[in-house]
Amino acid sequence: MSLIPSSAGKAPLSLALQGGGAHGAFTWGVLDALLAHGTHPIRAISGTSAGALNAAVLAHGWLDGGAEGARAALAGFWTAVGTRLPFEWFITGAGDAIGLTPAARAMLQWARHLSPYQLNPMDLNPLRELLIEHVDFERLRRSSVVQLFIAATHANSGRLRVFRTREASPEAVLASACLPTLHHAIEIDGQPYWDGAYSANPALFPLIVDGGCADLLIVTLSPIVHAGTPRSASEIQERSVEIAFNATFLREARLLGEAHAVARRSWLPVGALERRLRRTRFHLIDAQNQLGALAGETRLIAHLPFLERLRDLGSERAQAWLARHGDALGRRSSVDLLRRFGPDAPRATA
Repeated sequence: MSLIPSSAGKAPLSLALQGGGAHGAFTWGVLDALLAHGTHPIRAISGTSAGALNAAVLAHGWLDGGAEGARAALAGFWTAVGTRLPFEWFITGAGDAIGLTPAARAMLQWARHLSPYQLNPMDLNPLRELLIEHVDFERLRRSSVVQLFIAATHANSGRLRVFRTREASPEAVLASACLPTLHHAIEIDGQPYWDGAYSANPALFPLIVDGGCADLLIVTLSPIVHAGTPRSASEIQERSVEIAFNATFLREARLLGEAHAVARRSWLPVGALERRLRRTRFHLIDAQNQLGALAGETRLIAHLPFLERLRDLGSERAQAWLARHGDALGRRSSVDLLRRFGPDAPRATA
């Protein structure tokens, strides 16, 4: 079903897409289901890392054919990601037990002791080629109807840099997805950038200030709460990375929830930001139940059967969310950010 005719008269939607490496294929499934459902038109996307990839590809596809063009573009991009390298050589197991082979893990251990400037002096990055092949960035900068907000982290200060539609480029997206242990810092205008997850995963406030949509749907990939406490050295290291990459999002989501609550209580909102906060409706699709059991190393498994499995999980999750909360779009919030990301321990929701 095409989004364009079925969404006539419906309020536009902005999306906030979290990063997560190969787990971004889950978001591919969520987006595919939203587009196929014919929900409210997508007008702005804030994305980090894999979220930035999905944002750029969707915006490009939309120019070629609306919702159906976006679906085709996402499918083409992720299929290329999953077939570019012979990943079947590096994986073992299946289902939730899938993981990297001992040889692949040994290679990752080397990456912890040697910098990418030593391991990859030529700065080879297959993702750069894929972006150039699948996204016309010049056309995006000139004609995109979807506003883009791509988060990257300035490597020498730790500050957030948000690249907007007029600045969209392969380098901006690569900067957003640049893991410094695996890739050279991405240079843009003489400045070095690392993965946006260090500073925003994803950036939420740009969608309030400049997104122009009353409905904001957040798609998260990192578990909101873990089932147990890590004990082994590898588990502790993996959890510490997850916390670092999710902390900025949790802080911003809580702050946004607090600001929204204050704006809603205000009898006469006088500032522009306060008025925008007051009218914003929040929604959340999380991957807690679908991805929570996967090992962190699976974020590196760019193997098509695995990516397609994640896509299907994302599609099913989005369809279940639409069945339960779809009627809230354009009417009311379906999640309380302060309650969900506040000090109380969160729980997975349908």
